[in-house]
Amino acid sequence: MAPKGKVGTKGKKQIYEENDATMKFYTRVILGANAIYAGINLLLFYNSSTFSTWLLLVFSLAVYAASYRSMAAMAKPAFAEDGSLLDGGIDLNMEQGMAEHLKDVILLTAIVQVLSTLSSYFWYIWLLAPARAMQLLWVNFLGPWFSASSPSAPEEVNEKKQRRQERRQMKKF
Repeated sequence: MAPKGKVGTKGKKQIYEENDATMKFYTRVILGANAIYAGINLLLFYNSSTFSTWLLLVFSLAVYAASYRSMAAMAKPAFAEDGSLLDGGIDLNMEQGMAEHLKDVILLTAIVQVLSTLSSYFWYIWLLAPARAMQLLWVNFLGPWFSASSPSAPEEVNEKKQRRQERRQMKKF
């Protein structure tokens, strides 16, 4: 059963601590996925590793770096000169926020990277990220823009409103 009432707000300190824990978790995810990938593909099967193995490692590192740096910039706290916390940064655990999508990209990349130790074809799963981005772009921006009615078109008058207007005009006469 869903809780009733107003959703509680978080304090600056709680946001700061949760952001710190979130960043540590995603650091471990990134390091773990890269350790597994490098351990299997580049150490165990070094003789059979190809240029694409190295290229895909560089691609995943670039995705990790961009996503992690964006999250770190969002979660950057502000401190006063005396060391007290002024601002805990943007809440990375907020629902429907940009950080949620960045966390999804990191997790998708880690899963694909680990699965790719079994077969290189698992890298095609990463195409879900641009597909999701296009879906979000369509739902939030392009779809409403294309389906919006033009401002010059006359608004359809509701039947009730039209009857009221007719009654008002009849009362005047």
